[in-house]
Amino acid sequence: MSWRLNVCFVSFSFLFLFSLICLFCGTYFRLYDLCYFIDWHVCVINSVDVVMTLLFDWLSLVFMGFVLFISSMVILYTNDYMSGDVYIVRFVLLVLLFVLSMMLLIISPNMISILLGWDGLGLVSYLLVIYYQSFKSYSAGMLTVMSNRLGDVAFLLGIAWMLNFGSWNYVFYVEMMGQSMEALVVSFMMIFAAMTKSAQIPFSSWLPAAMAAPTPVSALVHSSTLVTAGVYLMIRFNFLIVDSGFSCYLLVLGGMTMFMSGLGANFEFDLKKIIALSTLSQLGLMMSILSMGYADLAFFHLLTHALFKALLFMCAGSIIHSFGDCQDIRFMGSLVESMPSTCACFCVSNLALCGMPFLAGFYSKDLILEVSSLSILNVVSFLFFFLSTGLTVCYTFRLLSFTIFGSIHMVPSNCVGDDSSYMSVGMYFMVVMSVWGGSLLSWSIFPVPVLVCLPLFLKLLALIVSLIGAVGGYFSSFYSYSYTLMSFYFLSPSFFSGSMWYMPYISTRGVCAVPLASAQRLLDSFDHGWCELFGAQGLYFFFRGRARQVQSLQMNFVKAYLFSFMFFVGVFLFF
Repeated sequence: MSWRLNVCFVSFSFLFLFSLICLFCGTYFRLYDLCYFIDWHVCVINSVDVVMTLLFDWLSLVFMGFVLFISSMVILYTNDYMSGDVYIVRFVLLVLLFVLSMMLLIISPNMISILLGWDGLGLVSYLLVIYYQSFKSYSAGMLTVMSNRLGDVAFLLGIAWMLNFGSWNYVFYVEMMGQSMEALVVSFMMIFAAMTKSAQIPFSSWLPAAMAAPTPVSALVHSSTLVTAGVYLMIRFNFLIVDSGFSCYLLVLGGMTMFMSGLGANFEFDLKKIIALSTLSQLGLMMSILSMGYADLAFFHLLTHALFKALLFMCAGSIIHSFGDCQDIRFMGSLVESMPSTCACFCVSNLALCGMPFLAGFYSKDLILEVSSLSILNVVSFLFFFLSTGLTVCYTFRLLSFTIFGSIHMVPSNCVGDDSSYMSVGMYFMVVMSVWGGSLLSWSIFPVPVLVCLPLFLKLLALIVSLIGAVGGYFSSFYSYSYTLMSFYFLSPSFFSGSMWYMPYISTRGVCAVPLASAQRLLDSFDHGWCELFGAQGLYFFFRGRARQVQSLQMNFVKAYLFSFMFFVGVFLFF
């Protein structure tokens, strides 16, 4: 036990120390506008010099610091949450490998080295999703890895088309590729890869399914690693995306993702899936503002979202852990009396998600909404932004009403309380960053204050839709969404909204049903039918029959000889 404890503490210490170093260096690089390229000569084979280039600028250093900080808190949290697991050391090593893949992706200006981190994230995420070995975990893991493989293929095609520019170091070409055919193909491939990794429509179904992983993995995946890799790639390729003309399509898809996930979260009762859908909503917001050309705003919201989303999953994991792995919010209620510390952290993270003034989410989310109001947007995109904001507050207050402030629905034998010290310490660190992180990032990323001048109604519109959403979320907590006519269940608007617009059924059963049925028919008629009749089995039965006839003749040789003799004698006598 002490050895397992030492592995967790050593990993936590190293990650926390390196996170502070990266954050300090990133702030220094931002203030003095520094950027370093480090060439590592891996090997020389004849005339081929294999060089790996590492990029250190304020963007990569700050993001790397946040990833390491959140990872250190998650590993400290894991020490209590996974204490009953026999293979906790293997779990921690998988998490460290996951973080290492993300580090490689962040500091790589070369598409080949990015592919190593990109594929590493996909492979290790599959191993972590199927960590609890069950049919549900296996199905979720296969859906996750297969969806990400589509993006990997697009990334490989983008690497092939980058040969037209003479190098795979995209940072030297991304601002001057222009609108050539090669640049358009590369930009389309990068958008496609980012959409699969960040679960945009129509690749959204794997993100809630990945909740089969342990909660510490969910806190890491949904805050700063796997799903943010696509957004980070789009930030690096932002000049190319805007110049290529595909940004308008990305804006529509991001807005649809944001609206669909916000609507679906209001019909969900699984605690982790509600938070997963909120992650999907925020990813759609980042993609939408990226498509408008505001890469710094997207990166700002990416960092603030990582803070309160990791805290949100930590609090959810603490609640699930206390309830004996129950995730249905209808069995919870009045948790503020039995888990005051966890509930306080849970409320802070949820209010930061809603954009409560002077919390971390407010500085980025309010600025994004004001800039979008100031930009040239059509009515549909404008409605996507503000309706999704209202839906975010709606499902947040619905969740709080069910879990914290509602009436008690829990089983009397549940031992609910704030007994886990390491889990609480990890949450306290994240609470501090969720409160102060937004303002600190705002001062460092935008040294000059951003002033957006808008009419009074547009200035107050975010506050108005948030208040309407809060009232709607409170009253929707009294509706149970129960159905008696199962024939109309799948056609009901509630099921359509709560099932992510039928996307899990389309992307899994819809994609697999026809090929699997055709394959079964081919298996029965061809492999088990004609191939068996005219192939090995048919030849086997044919030759076995002939061999038995020959063997019968050999075993009854005298009888056969006499019979043939009498037969021929009879024939001669007859003629």
